[in-house]
Amino acid sequence: MPARPLTPSRDRPMLAIGLRLLAMVMLSTMFMLIRLAGQNGVSAPEMVFWRQAMAVPLIAGWLLATGRIGVLKTQRLRSHAMRATTGTVGLVCNVTAAMLLPLPVGTTLGFTAPLFAVLITALVLREHVGPWRWTAVVLGFVGVLLITRPGEQAVPLAGLAAGLGAGVVVSIVSFQIRDLARTEAPIACVFWFSFFGALFAAVLLPFYGQFHAPHVWALLVAVGLAGTLAQLLITAALRYGAVASVVVMDYSALIWATLYELTIFGALPPSSIWAGAPLIILAGLIITWREHTLAKRIAPTSALDEGATEEIAA
Repeated sequence: MPARPLTPSRDRPMLAIGLRLLAMVMLSTMFMLIRLAGQNGVSAPEMVFWRQAMAVPLIAGWLLATGRIGVLKTQRLRSHAMRATTGTVGLVCNVTAAMLLPLPVGTTLGFTAPLFAVLITALVLREHVGPWRWTAVVLGFVGVLLITRPGEQAVPLAGLAAGLGAGVVVSIVSFQIRDLARTEAPIACVFWFSFFGALFAAVLLPFYGQFHAPHVWALLVAVGLAGTLAQLLITAALRYGAVASVVVMDYSALIWATLYELTIFGALPPSSIWAGAPLIILAGLIITWREHTLAKRIAPTSALDEGATEEIAA
């Protein structure tokens, strides 16, 4: 029998919000470390492998220590492998965006995932999408245009493609998680994503892997620790609070990304971010509110919280 998801306990909203905020700190820290590692010669495929491979023993060890290793039992390995295939592509996009773009820009482009989820809902799944969500989509993509400033070459094209590609892939993954969440615990989804993702990335390791100085290995270990801790905090937050309550905290990642950009890399975010980011954030809030109002069991936007931000993105 497949593992049953943990029964959520949604009676400690302040704890849930605090855990979610801390998760965003860890995610922002992970992307900052990824950028530092990239500046020290680590390629994107190699980064993805170590990010995924380090998470496997960390999650397994945590589950063993807490007596919950049984949640990894599954009869849906094929579904997990398919989710990991899509998710690993998204992780490559996120890593590439972190390496090529200012952290606040890459973070903000990651907020477009709910916009693409709405498009998939309407155009692929042929489900009804009302005026509120269509308005949010338009607002969001106006924000993207303001950030990218077409024709002015303000944002590297490869970085822009990676950032928006991550949004597309995360939205697709959200629908896969929507299906997996019917039978699988969130932490099991995270574990199998890391397990299969590491296997897939290992295929490229002989071509991209290389020896590094000790401080670079320390960065790679830190990337794995920060990303895994972020995923565990996301899972814990969902045990104590409703998705609609905690997902709003994701936008706090922009604060940390901006601080890291200023203090670690000595640069201010481009001025266009202050024009475009509010529109993208407003669009995400409208979609989250509307999904909550419609009382979907697992909405495309909320499904992002099961580890794909990822995430998650992570």
